[in-house]
Amino acid sequence: MESKIGHLQINIDVANIGFYRELFTFLGWKPIHDEPDMLGVFAPDKSSLWFCPLTKQVDNDYDGIGLNHLAIGVPNQTDVDTVVTWLADHKVACLFETPRHRPEFSGEGRTYYQVMFESPDRILFEVVYSGPKQ
Repeated sequence: MESKIGHLQINIDVANIGFYRELFTFLGWKPIHDEPDMLGVFAPDKSSLWFCPLTKQVDNDYDGIGLNHLAIGVPNQTDVDTVVTWLADHKVACLFETPRHRPEFSGEGRTYYQVMFESPDRILFEVVYSGPKQ
């Protein structure tokens, strides 16, 4: 059997939907559903993310049980730096001393270069280039 992730639903405060719309448009994802209280975006591989209204008010703790972070891969190391600039322009802090190279996650002649940040809903995201050193 062959399978892949079809979609992920991320519950958010709909007051923050504009952040996700702007971020994922910037990252090259295409909107497939865009309403004031729900946003669906397609990745180039046709997997999708859905940002939906929360149904219960709880604080997100990405270090607890559940999803820790969502990593978005980019094709070039410079793309990570472009995201860092976008984050700074939108007053979003880079976390965990990123951007940085993580040699423990790459082999000889390769790199794992990442930036990590939180959304307004405390969803932890990573944008990462993994491949030959550039």
